[in-house]
Amino acid sequence: MASLTFNLDFLGSWRYINRSGVPESSGVYCVYASTYNPLDEKVILKRLLYIGEAGNMRQRLENHEKLKEWEKRLEPGEIISFSCVKVDAYYRERVEAALIYKHKPPVNTEYVYNFPYDETTISTSGCNALLYTYFTVYKTDTVRSTLLGGR
Repeated sequence: MASLTFNLDFLGSWRYINRSGVPESSGVYCVYASTYNPLDEKVILKRLLYIGEAGNMRQRLENHEKLKEWEKRLEPGEIISFSCVKVDAYYRERVEAALIYKHKPPVNTEYVYNFPYDETTISTSGCNALLYTYFTVYKTDTVRSTLLGGR
């Protein structure tokens, strides 16, 4: 594998109740603890909870098995919301892994301490308020990352 750069223009934010607006395409999605102001109809992202990938993001979020874990992390008055980015199926897992490794969302377990891909540079734009706008991650030493708590 070679080093790669991905320019990710995130779409969102969708409240959980409006998840049907999430694209039915291949990509990576972010789950947030958020607040919603009905007067100006704005979602305000508070904390990143989880990053995932799917061949059909809308379908994946319809009945996600981690919903209860996300809800347990909400403070009073907070809601779950999503942002997402379309990513070709071939690169989805690599992009997801890079985002998880860099941001370490509390509900993710895989890729938090281990990045199994070659050098990967990510540039984010759009609905990316809680994401780094530019970063590079490097393949980790599997033995060392296992000792630190990774897989």
